[in-house]
Amino acid sequence: MRYQLFYWPSIQGRGEFVRLALEDAGAAYDDVARGKGGTDKMMAMMKGEAKPPFAPPFLKSGRLVIAQVANILFFLWPRLGLAPKDEGARLWLNALQLTVTDFVKEVHDTHHPVGTGLYYEDQKPEARRYASGFLDERAPKYLGYFERVIDESGGPYVLGRKVSYTDLSLFQLVEGMRYAFPKGMKRIEKKIPKVVAVRDRVAQRSGIKAYLVSDRRIAFNEDGIFRRYPELDK
Repeated sequence: MRYQLFYWPSIQGRGEFVRLALEDAGAAYDDVARGKGGTDKMMAMMKGEAKPPFAPPFLKSGRLVIAQVANILFFLWPRLGLAPKDEGARLWLNALQLTVTDFVKEVHDTHHPVGTGLYYEDQKPEARRYASGFLDERAPKYLGYFERVIDESGGPYVLGRKVSYTDLSLFQLVEGMRYAFPKGMKRIEKKIPKVVAVRDRVAQRSGIKAYLVSDRRIAFNEDGIFRRYPELDK
């Protein structure tokens, strides 16, 4: 099966969580919007499908079109071998991935706390206030939760001994936080050694290692979810 991934061509964003799973498994896929006319194809699908996605990312597999990151990863797991067969464990993993989704939303809100239709420059005072609370309370709470999950699983991953797609997502969370909030993250990391260890293990996996040095890995930038605005970091 060759998959088609639809996401914005110049940012990692939410699509990166799907890319990491596909790359780790060595799955054949096309990052459609990065090809000629690809963004037009993506927009046409959002308007022309009988069951249209609300927004990218979405994945096309044969006749199926699957939207939302956690939903896509839940669909891909039996095909990529990144989740257990036990139903309870699969649902638990999906809940963890949905928690990642919640965290990503709060990361985004550090630079757009008032509204996505406004530029960052139009909401700087609110962003500073939001980011301060995020770094002091919310980010430590989310990452501390995953630290506890890994500890209670027996480690070294969120489900114990076998890597899952949520571990790949934790890698991306740590990388993104290090980019956007290097000062704040340095402080937070002292309390989440097991999460950092997951990041390090994932970085050494052959598929991920090759991906990170390829031109397929888009660099972090100030158009994506994780944005480096020094005035928001502390």
